[in-house]
Amino acid sequence: MINASLIGGAGYTGGELLRILLNHSEVKIQSVHSRSQSGKNVCEVHRDLLGESDLVFSSTHDLGADVIFLCMGHGESKDFIKNHRISKKTKLIDLSQDFRYAKDTQFIYGLPEYNRLHIMNAMNVANPGCFATAIQLALLPLAKEKLLKEEIHVSAITGSTGAGQSLSETTHFTWRTSNISLYKPFTHQHLAEIKETLSLLQGESPPDIHFLPFRGNFTRGILASVYSRIDENFNEIKDIYEDYFKSHPFVQLSDHNPDVKQVVNTNKAIIHLHQQNDMLLIVSVIDNLIKGASGQAVQNMNLMFGLDETSGLKLKPTGY
Repeated sequence: MINASLIGGAGYTGGELLRILLNHSEVKIQSVHSRSQSGKNVCEVHRDLLGESDLVFSSTHDLGADVIFLCMGHGESKDFIKNHRISKKTKLIDLSQDFRYAKDTQFIYGLPEYNRLHIMNAMNVANPGCFATAIQLALLPLAKEKLLKEEIHVSAITGSTGAGQSLSETTHFTWRTSNISLYKPFTHQHLAEIKETLSLLQGESPPDIHFLPFRGNFTRGILASVYSRIDENFNEIKDIYEDYFKSHPFVQLSDHNPDVKQVVNTNKAIIHLHQQNDMLLIVSVIDNLIKGASGQAVQNMNLMFGLDETSGLKLKPTGY
């Protein structure tokens, strides 16, 4: 049995992680830390867990667990590791952006479809960003074959949970509902990790990536449309994608244009390919809180502890 500890368990990703781990046959949750909710029953904050758990949020940190999930805000994980003596036997999985780059040599980049073997041997793993996950899954097969030669254009829309639990003008219900908006055009922070992964896989810097992120008026899910000019014929491209993802259980290729409801509440990613003349379109859909965050963290944990990659992650999509 794997003893797990969560640091920062009161937010959206912490709550989603709890839901998955409580039903994982190989995991026991030792403690759930929260600065803001310490002393409260977990089900008082994550109310859907009523009857599922008697865990109480703690103000102290359990630093001797087999695995610690860091579910804090960006910038806080580095400070936490610097200021606490964590057992050398403890594996760390960080869900922030603090350790996602190659210069952070003590952490392995945690995108299993790119880095599975390294994750299996890692002590510390940095979970990818949600947009970064969806976009990289769309492009990894092309990068591996060194086929990214022309400018890449990305439009992607995410649900409101991607912005976290704290309220602001652009996350408030009355602003978000019946609304859609563009933010951080061409400058989104996930571009850096996308470019680094593609460079390492392709062996050279990828072409320019022009990324337009949108805020959607739904709660969860990401749909990314990615397109670029390509020389190869469509059947060759399909073969490349099928070969790349054949050993990755959570990525499904679809002949039909996918929608977000197919993946919400699952760790699944659906990829759809469409070619128009010399333009290749790749549509990628994921649940931003699961494959884009907490589910991927559990997938990484499974790999790190030698479990079946799908353990605890055979989740039901919402459907309708």
